[in-house]
Amino acid sequence: MRNRPGAPIRLLATAAAVVVMAAACGGGGGGETADETRPETTTTTTPVPAPLTGVILTDGNVAKRPAINIKIDNGPQGRPQAGIDKADVLIEEKVEGGITRFVAVFHSEDADPVGPVRSVRSTDIALVTAIGGVFVFAGGIPEFERQARALPLTVVSESVSADGFKYPADKRRPYKTYTDTATLRSMAKDHDEPPPALFDFLGTGEVFNPAGVVPATSADVPYGRTAFKVEFDVASNTWKRSTDGRPHATAGGGQLAFANVIIQRTSYRPTPFKDPAGSVVDEAVVVGSGDAVILSQGRQVPARWTKPSANAVTTYTDAVGNPIKLTPGRTLIALPPADAAISVT
Repeated sequence: MRNRPGAPIRLLATAAAVVVMAAACGGGGGGETADETRPETTTTTTPVPAPLTGVILTDGNVAKRPAINIKIDNGPQGRPQAGIDKADVLIEEKVEGGITRFVAVFHSEDADPVGPVRSVRSTDIALVTAIGGVFVFAGGIPEFERQARALPLTVVSESVSADGFKYPADKRRPYKTYTDTATLRSMAKDHDEPPPALFDFLGTGEVFNPAGVVPATSADVPYGRTAFKVEFDVASNTWKRSTDGRPHATAGGGQLAFANVIIQRTSYRPTPFKDPAGSVVDEAVVVGSGDAVILSQGRQVPARWTKPSANAVTTYTDAVGNPIKLTPGRTLIALPPADAAISVT
């Protein structure tokens, strides 16, 4: 991952900058009158790599739109979720009671519907700040909502307005709140800038081969009450996910699969708040550094993650300190507790 504006952004940021400059060209100088014809905004269909997946976008205009960050349930009653198989990046965090929730980051593809949408946690603040765009959740502890509204993003919360949300007749609360990415993107307002490039990506035909890489076929990652497993599928060159012992299917019937899986060991600390059941709400410490394992192309490599501030994206380096290049495609970032008994074979 890389930094937001003000810090270096490598690789794909250069391509994104060219697109943005092209969109800005053609503007007139000062002194225009109301009767003068203003130039139309320049668009481009030049293929460019997607900043969050590295996959080439045939329509370069897609690269210029904002990311949509949506908080998604991952409890047993919230599955199968809708739309998350279209997310460029899926970030999984532990919440109270040892279950997990996702921040689904959409950019290169749209999804309709997406859900069930759930409440914000303080962990989310440092996760979405670096990505920008739109941040969507169903509500939450007032202090967490206050923190979210202070972010330089467009915040869309069901607790404030039903705009942007839909409520399927066959669903019940609290699993009834859904949305769609196209509607949310139209609400971006002043926060419609594209996301930064979050990773370095391999070029066509390049092999995942950072320092310390060894073969891998599967990984088991426990969080507490929720646990998942990924298994490498040679035919699709992806890691297929199972959750709590079952293939993790989406509402469309397909199994979640990722080109890359980042298992980022993360410390959790208690907040002063409790959920309605009396469980202490924890917060993941995602600013700092720690150990990780990255899976790609049927291989694993030990890594070091570093995130110096909330508005910086996370970098991942290998045993000799070089940035780790990922396979173009979707990425799962798992944030299990630092002491979790993770097994990679």
